[in-house]
Amino acid sequence: MSAEQKIKELKIELPPAPSPGGVYKPVVLVGNLAYVSGHGPVLSDGSMITGRVGDDLGLEEGKAAARQVGLAILATLRAQLGSLDRVKRVIKTLGMVNCPADFGQHPQVINGFSELMGEVFGDSGIGARSAVGMGSLPGNIAVEIEVIVEVE
Repeated sequence: MSAEQKIKELKIELPPAPSPGGVYKPVVLVGNLAYVSGHGPVLSDGSMITGRVGDDLGLEEGKAAARQVGLAILATLRAQLGSLDRVKRVIKTLGMVNCPADFGQHPQVINGFSELMGEVFGDSGIGARSAVGMGSLPGNIAVEIEVIVEVE
C-alpha cells in the first residue's frame, strides 16, 4: 500500500505545511536524498505545542508533540515532492526534546515521530536515529525534528 493510501486508510489529517521561520529552505534535494529542515509540533490552526517535557508536559504529551512534528514533516514533504509516494525510505532522524537537564527519556518522546513514520511507510519508515535533550528550543516548542529521506 502506498504512503498516500495509508494516510487515507488511517484517517490521518496533516496540518498545513509550515512556512520557514527564518532564512532556510524546508527541504533541500541532493540527488535522491531530501534533507528536511527542523520542524516543530505545528497544529492544524498554525499554533505550536510548547513547553518543556518533564516540567510543563508529561512523557505522553511529549510523545504526542513528536507525532505532531511528524505530521508537519509529512505535510512539508507532500508539498515539496507532490506526493508522499515519492518517499522511498527514512534514512536518518535527529529528534530534539526541550527538557530539563535531569530528563532522560528522550528516545521515548521521539518514538512518537518514529511510530508515525512506521505507520505510514512500514519498515521503510524506520531509519537510523538520534534523540537528544536541549535546554531550550525556538519559541519554547516541545520538540524539534529534522530528517533525511531517500526519494524516487
